[in-house]
Amino acid sequence: MSTIDTTYNDLGLSLQQPVAQQSLGQEDFLRLMTTQLQNQDPFKPMENGEFLGQIAQFSTVSGIQEMQASIATLASSLSANQTLQAASLVGRGVLVPSETGWLPEGGELRAAAAMPASGQLVVDIVAADGTVVRNLDLGTQAAGIASFAWDGLDNAGAQAGEGRYTMRARLVQGSSETAVETLAVGQVQSVGLSRDGLTLELLGLDPAPLADILQIL
Repeated sequence: MSTIDTTYNDLGLSLQQPVAQQSLGQEDFLRLMTTQLQNQDPFKPMENGEFLGQIAQFSTVSGIQEMQASIATLASSLSANQTLQAASLVGRGVLVPSETGWLPEGGELRAAAAMPASGQLVVDIVAADGTVVRNLDLGTQAAGIASFAWDGLDNAGAQAGEGRYTMRARLVQGSSETAVETLAVGQVQSVGLSRDGLTLELLGLDPAPLADILQIL
């Protein structure tokens, strides 16, 4: 053991050994190839095809690594751009798939129904205890997104309280009725980043993924 090592050991210290390289780089590959050429059997030299094959393999690996780095950089750029776009939605209304809507105090519940075909649209507004507060007959609607609003009055004409209400929409065609998907208008309060991507925090509603936005109002 050297004098330096002994001194470090007496102090309770140790010299760190360099970490062994775990992978081969371009210089290592070229050095190995040169050594292989210098030490090959002169009576059985490396075939041109074999030599070119090794070069092609190295070029392929190098190209894949460069492509992966480029893709990672592009993904990071897209994520940052998407975050900036989502942040601009704070304070604005968005239309997202939801079975519930939010009735603000003194305001109205704004929502829509995804009509698979034209026909009569009927929406029941249901309170948290399961009571049907209001029946909305919205008349004949065309296929597509049919917007509607509830003024907060129940079937007796009394003002309902602020809060969340379930919406049950159905398409009536003659004697048949078909359940229809409902959409709610929510005001964006903030933007969060989760494992599944960007998520919008909506006033009175469940958080919604950015990808679920159907309209920006």
